[in-house]
Amino acid sequence: PEQSPRTESERGRLGRVVVPRKRSWWEATVWSSVETMINFMVLMSRQGKVRLAKWYAPQLQKDKGKISKEIGQLVLKRRPKLCNVVEWRDKKLVYRRYASLYFIAGVDMEDNELITLETIHLYVESLDSYFGNVCELDLIYNFQQAYFMLDELLVAGELQEVAKRTVCHEIASQDELVEEHESGLANMIAPILQNAGLT
Repeated sequence: PEQSPRTESERGRLGRVVVPRKRSWWEATVWSSVETMINFMVLMSRQGKVRLAKWYAPQLQKDKGKISKEIGQLVLKRRPKLCNVVEWRDKKLVYRRYASLYFIAGVDMEDNELITLETIHLYVESLDSYFGNVCELDLIYNFQQAYFMLDELLVAGELQEVAKRTVCHEIASQDELVEEHESGLANMIAPILQNAGLT
């Protein structure tokens, strides 16, 4: 039989040609912009208090405080009708306000602002599905889950997971592990306290 012009890498099992599935708009956009990197993500209240800060590019601790204060002053004084993208130093600040919180991401000048806005929205949707109508107090008292959720979405400043359901499943699995650990620890300590006569 004649050899087809296709290479072996284009053939699947049994010699059939593998046709790649068509990617959705979101997947195509995300995968075409693999180089988009978020340098930092800061959640800030309307009063300028930092509620969460994650840094993906190295910064000194004193510089982190200065940067947070500077971007807070820049973003908080903007009127609601203005654009959600601000040039700052050699970066762009992409921000979005949800209720009383500002979600601010610092990206490089050549990065796509719309992808960053979608990443922020995906994070907020994930928080909302986990906490059920998330508010500022949820982030204050459950900051570990908020950081863990951000770590599930972004790795080294790049978007890794686009499925909200997967992120929430991972958070629920983490919560189960914590509960198992705490109950095992309590079961281990109870006999010790009982033998010591402290219960």
